Amino acid sequence: MHSERQVQSGLNIRYALKRAAFSLDVDVEFAMQGITGVFGPSGAGKTTLLRCIAGLERPDSGRLVANGSVWEDSDARVSRAVHERRIGYVFQEARLFPHMDVLGNLRYGQKRSTPDESAIDLDQAVALLGLGSLLERAPATLSGGEAQRVAIGRALLRGPELLLMDEPLAAIDDARREEVLPFIERLHADVGVPIVYVSHNINEICRICDRLAVMDNGRISTQGSLHTVLLQTEVACLSGREAGAVLNARVESYDSSDKLTHVVAGGSGLWVPGESGPAGTELRLRVRADDVSVCLERPSGTSILNVLEATIERIQKESSGKALLHLRVASNVILARVTQRSCNELSLSPGTNLYAQVKSIAVRNSLG
Repeated sequence: MHSERQVQSGLNIRYALKRAAFSLDVDVEFAMQGITGVFGPSGAGKTTLLRCIAGLERPDSGRLVANGSVWEDSDARVSRAVHERRIGYVFQEARLFPHMDVLGNLRYGQKRSTPDESAIDLDQAVALLGLGSLLERAPATLSGGEAQRVAIGRALLRGPELLLMDEPLAAIDDARREEVLPFIERLHADVGVPIVYVSHNINEICRICDRLAVMDNGRISTQGSLHTVLLQTEVACLSGREAGAVLNARVESYDSSDKLTHVVAGGSGLWVPGESGPAGTELRLRVRADDVSVCLERPSGTSILNVLEATIERIQKESSGKALLHLRVASNVILARVTQRSCNELSLSPGTNLYAQVKSIAVRNSLG
């Protein structure tokens, strides 16, 4: 294990666990605020990490400190029981009690908290998660999205100091996923409970997370702000076909005739499909590398509306005969994937000034 760090804030995690075909070796600090995503391929150890944090799985050795409070220390033989850790856990399946209606499930979570622990009361949870019309329903009659909203409400009413969400949308379809995601987005702003959100879906991660930790083979390979980590394309799972960047943007205007919204992101204007809210609305946009092309001269006679002045910051060659260009566009960096032949024929190198073309229909707000 690595040397111990004395930190009095945040969530400090140090775990070692060995199984027949898997080992976990993690020494990391997560912020106890906002939403931290844990991303990686299936089998990377994401769920095992969450289960250790929750006390559902016992590591061979480890230490867990939450805001200076020791929850687990194998050397000192300290290990808080699951119910003593003030953790809310939302699983991939809702796991509602079938013999209770929705209200009963919510009250079960409420009974496990004390008044001074609760960051939210029953009426607030019902309003926040849109559960008012479901309270008398049996779990068996709920859609997957409705059931997960109830599960989130029950976990919040537990009065958690930390909320763990383990692939909470993996078992539901795209329509139900779109139904639940806005509620998850509101959790931190409206309740203030820090969340560790596990997913292998990069679109979910890009939509809701503030920070990102990438996990593979039982280890954290990198972590930091979402925007920064996404650009670390040397990491295998960030360099595939979903490689891309996230931009913070603000709505300027909506063109109702063309059904396009004009936004500004870091000093650059972009057209995005559909209506994204009134002027001033803050958006998070995702731009995939495969949806960006480049040219040395400003193009004319093109159907692509977004043509941005850019400078190459670096070029990463890929084994497939392609290359990822890291492009500085005003105060942002976006990615473009081109062939190595294009790099050679255009004599592209760091410092080259060019134009990046981004299809409007490919700029995504949320999972589109």
